[in-house]
Amino acid sequence: MTFKNSNGLFIIKNLVKTIQDNKDYLSEIDGKIGDGDHGINMNKGFTLCGQKIEGRDYNMSKGFQVLGQTLLTDIGGSMGPLYGVFFDELATASEGYEDVDSLVFKNMITAACEAIQEIGNAKRGDKTLLDTLLPAIDAYNAAYNKGDDFKECLMAFQEEAKKGWQSTEDMIAKIGRASRLGERSRGVLDAGATSCYLIVNSIAESIMEML
Repeated sequence: MTFKNSNGLFIIKNLVKTIQDNKDYLSEIDGKIGDGDHGINMNKGFTLCGQKIEGRDYNMSKGFQVLGQTLLTDIGGSMGPLYGVFFDELATASEGYEDVDSLVFKNMITAACEAIQEIGNAKRGDKTLLDTLLPAIDAYNAAYNKGDDFKECLMAFQEEAKKGWQSTEDMIAKIGRASRLGERSRGVLDAGATSCYLIVNSIAESIMEML
């Protein structure tokens, strides 16, 4: 099971639409324990990327590179650099592959997650996007190691991303502005974990459509 890198700009276009469609939801969640601008900033970066790739004959790797660079340079807050390196690593790890299979994708998400962990000091349980991403990658790797096909690995990836995202509601924030609220940060989903779930889910959905 593979898809063509050359057809993969479809993934980035769907990501842009996903963030645009959820911008108000992301800001609403962020407003409960944060600045309330997560949706605004994400929408700005993804919309700019959408404009840059419009009409271009880019492959998936180039599309991810444009998205990563746009987020690094054009959106504020802590999420710009985090998502910037995330998409940049997805681009680098897939570059040079005409066909993307479950192993290539495994290497892509592993490199992307490691890059986020290198620039941030968050760990699992701190109520951040890593609470979505780490369980998702663990589930993908477990399915891959078990011999599941690409689609099955992606379904495991989605399922655990959702559980990880939802688990942030019961956590106390340890990182960022929300950490100052202590116990009062419990009972609200984390905005970064939410956008991460939307991103992970959209990527998986797009790839499954192409397999």
